[in-house]
Amino acid sequence: METLKEPFNILVAKYTERPAFAERLWNELELAYMHSSRRYHNLSHLERMLGELSAVKEQVKNWDAILFALFYHDVVYDPSGNDNEEQSAALAKKRMREIGVMPYTIENCKIAILATKQHFSSDDPDLGYFLDADLSVLGADWDTYYRYLLSIREEYHMYPDDLYIIGRKKILQNFLNMLSIFKTRYFSDRLEQQARENITLEIQLLDA
Repeated sequence: METLKEPFNILVAKYTERPAFAERLWNELELAYMHSSRRYHNLSHLERMLGELSAVKEQVKNWDAILFALFYHDVVYDPSGNDNEEQSAALAKKRMREIGVMPYTIENCKIAILATKQHFSSDDPDLGYFLDADLSVLGADWDTYYRYLLSIREEYHMYPDDLYIIGRKKILQNFLNMLSIFKTRYFSDRLEQQARENITLEIQLLDA
């Protein structure tokens, strides 16, 4: 998607004057996110996140770290794996080092990617915005949310319904048990109520 490639190239160009290398990095990302198994964790997901984060760009202190985290946080995605975030963070760290990104930005990016594993609360506003953007689909209108839940089921097609329903309900209930699904006031004010309604309705559909 050109809407993603352009900001990626602009980001990378801050650190390297090797356009051919930047092109190789983008092609690597595009190949991963466009894999046929990706029904939700694809370039459209990144595009949605970028739109959400762009609205709060002025509040983000380390925008480069958040952008790198956006592009790399799901670069490794195996629904049956349990170390996707660790592998994604490792690849991000390697690529960022190759283009000369500052260590503190690399570390912030790594922390953001690893945080998507559990989505725990954080005192870091940048991390809060990033995690909220990652979950923003939960607070979308019902039609968008319904397409999302169908896409997630397709990604986990290798699991029979009974196992999938147990696991999915556990994840959804964990969200409902949170004091607030969204970490920042900007996202919570806009999306919290709708997210809880969507999740509750999905649980009802799973029970049915």
